[in-house]
Amino acid sequence: MVTAGDFRNGMTFEEDGNVMQIIEFQHVKPGKGAAFVRTKVKNVITGSVVEKTYNPSAKFPTAFVERKDMQYSYHDGDLYHFMDQETYEDVPVSSADVGDNLKFVKEEMMCKVLSYKGKVFGVEPPNFVELQVTQTDPGFAGNTATNATKPATLETGAEIRVPLFINEGEVIRIDTRTGEYMERVK
Repeated sequence: MVTAGDFRNGMTFEEDGNVMQIIEFQHVKPGKGAAFVRTKVKNVITGSVVEKTYNPSAKFPTAFVERKDMQYSYHDGDLYHFMDQETYEDVPVSSADVGDNLKFVKEEMMCKVLSYKGKVFGVEPPNFVELQVTQTDPGFAGNTATNATKPATLETGAEIRVPLFINEGEVIRIDTRTGEYMERVK
């Protein structure tokens, strides 16, 4: 059992026969009245997202979501294909279930495929990836004193902001949770 006061991002619980995953949460303590938890939750089966408020002492059964490491194989129209490393089985996942999560993932990278009672509902990319910059404007000497950034296109096609000293062809490390540049890879 999990209480609403213990909610954290990514946590899953069962409510009215549905499996809900917390996208955002906020503990609110107004000056008058009782505290409550404002959340944005996603139904992992249907994919619908709703905003709800809960009493912090409300209890819910924990939903056990299977997170299995699988290798990203390829993208084919509306499906992303992953290979189970143990059985070598091909697992197709619809682009609606993947969302925007794979913009930093290239073929043969390991990802976590999320499922509940056999139904795949999401994919988690690795927290950090190393990708090559394929297109960006050249940097100029003397522009390194400030935190100025410029747009850059990566080998997966994703666009991010990078410091001015990054050039085309360089390999950089990216945090996939925030989409931010972390460091240059030597």
